[in-house]
Amino acid sequence: MIVLKKVVKKVKNMKIISTIKKLLGKYYYILLVALPFILMDIITRIIGSKINFFHILSLVPNLFTLVWVFLILGICLFTEKKKGKIYYIFFFFLFFLFFLTNNIYYSMTDSFFDFSLLLMTSEGSEYIFDAIVNCNIWVYISSLIIIMSFIVGIKYFPKRKKTNLKNIIRVFFIFLIAHFIIPFLLGSPDSELTWSTWRNPRNIYINFNDNNKSMRISGLYEYTVRNFYITFIKSKKTVNEEELTFLEEVYSSTEENYSNKYTGMFKDNNLIIIQLEGIDNWLITEEDTPTLYNMMNNSINFSNHYSYYNGGGSTFNSEFAVNTGFITPLSYTQNAYSFNKNEFTYSLAHLFKKEGYTVNAFHMNTSEYYSRGTNYKNWGYDNYYGLQDLETYTDESYTLDRELILNEEFSEKMFSEEKFVNYIITYSAHMPFTTERGVCKILVEEDIKKENNLEELPEDTILPIMTEEDCARRQAKETDYMIELLLKKLEEEGILDNTVIAVFTDHYLYTLSDQTILEKYKETNNNLINKTPFFIWKNNIDKKTVKEVTSQLNILPTLLNLFGNEYHPNYYIGADALNNNYQGIVFFSDYSWYDGNVYVDGGIVTNNKNINQINLEDKNYYINYLIRKNDLTLKYNYFKTIKNKDDKSI
Repeated sequence: MIVLKKVVKKVKNMKIISTIKKLLGKYYYILLVALPFILMDIITRIIGSKINFFHILSLVPNLFTLVWVFLILGICLFTEKKKGKIYYIFFFFLFFLFFLTNNIYYSMTDSFFDFSLLLMTSEGSEYIFDAIVNCNIWVYISSLIIIMSFIVGIKYFPKRKKTNLKNIIRVFFIFLIAHFIIPFLLGSPDSELTWSTWRNPRNIYINFNDNNKSMRISGLYEYTVRNFYITFIKSKKTVNEEELTFLEEVYSSTEENYSNKYTGMFKDNNLIIIQLEGIDNWLITEEDTPTLYNMMNNSINFSNHYSYYNGGGSTFNSEFAVNTGFITPLSYTQNAYSFNKNEFTYSLAHLFKKEGYTVNAFHMNTSEYYSRGTNYKNWGYDNYYGLQDLETYTDESYTLDRELILNEEFSEKMFSEEKFVNYIITYSAHMPFTTERGVCKILVEEDIKKENNLEELPEDTILPIMTEEDCARRQAKETDYMIELLLKKLEEEGILDNTVIAVFTDHYLYTLSDQTILEKYKETNNNLINKTPFFIWKNNIDKKTVKEVTSQLNILPTLLNLFGNEYHPNYYIGADALNNNYQGIVFFSDYSWYDGNVYVDGGIVTNNKNINQINLEDKNYYINYLIRKNDLTLKYNYFKTIKNKDDKSI
């Protein structure tokens, strides 16, 4: 009986195999006709594999490609031969054009093509020839392979005497159902603002504002069609005429003379902006961070400075604020890194490049993290460089801030130009604060090797247990070492005396597990916990302490005035903190605010300080005005409107 069952099972398997062979023999031409379309998608994603997001074998992009190819072939193969072949040729050359466009553009910019670029064709037309000539040779080699497969597809295109309309309708129906279901396989979107939304595949698909990640999760065909839909067809947010009137009044207001005794003080100097990861005020001491301590005490020191903290990515929010003069919206949910298609004509990079500077950013993390590569290009940077993108590190030493200076490739890029702005983002003071893993572990191992004159640690070495505070201080010392190396490098290059260094911290050290550590050093019962360092240093500068309240929103206008850049003060949320008329104030994500005297929460003074009622109401109104200006400017991409008006007036 058992033997009989095995025989029956074997016969069934043979029948299945035989059936498959027959089907392949009968319908093999479908594979040949589909091949050029499948190759275009796979090759595009292989060429973009360094994006390091969503593997080439991931389910969703391949499903998208299959359903689009299913639709294309369904239309072509169920149409009578002459028309069907014409449709086939049309679809091939249409998507082959997008294949070439995407891959040539990616070779030049490290970003895939966007239909919104068609609105700026006159600006980029002069670079088209160079882009074609300097394109990755594999794009052209693979193009030949695709064309050859297309010729084969034409040769084996089947004969159909008449169009089968019912089957075409069925194909459309199946396509629509499948296309509706596939996005759900990307998972659930973040319903609230979180720091990691930038890497949630479903959110990426919904927003579709990061070209590289969008291509990786959707494939060539879905990317092309959805990008076109988002750019030209999707209904935009409802325009509120009252909101637009508000913006028109804000940006048409007459600007007073903003010059003061500091205007142009650093004209034509180099500028290095250092964004410190988590270096709280209590970490800048003569013992732990002597270089930073010395610089701060011999600088223009903004001693009442606050960094914005929110759940939408505090580190990147600081980058956004310093580079654009705006922060993550408070009145609606959208991360700062999702505004990479907004116009920022008056960003730091754009205005310094206008003065003949090269502007580059340097960090340890990849260009895809927080979509930095896309965002920094949008802000006007020449390049964003990440140590991990170099793919030369075989261990985690790239997490040590010293590598930002010691890495020869980075060093060459930082100091090779006559006039430069370098935006450096540190990392070493990042969590975790333990000797079990991360930066603290690496540094403690290094310390033991130095103390014992060892090349390598024995495998049975047990690292000492350190408190979070001890690790935080050791990690801050690594950042300080990077600053020391930077100053030495500037001196070696002979440019120390004509280089300005602006230093600020992205956020207070909220990443500590043991929050009682903060209670020893900071006010922790309200948003004043966000107090952090900010100073502007130049060799042999006359030191000055600015006691008025500042935030990241003040950094850009203050630097623009110090360097003598022409700018519009009312095009930013913050103001030049060195202006004689500056009245310091900072607001937080819960609409509370602080002016150096009163801390106001919910419109009510909560720190037992006195303020005139009329003055209190005026400042409450002013904070709401600033938040509204910030949020609506970003919502309506209003600098694009301003730019269009300026272009028409020329």
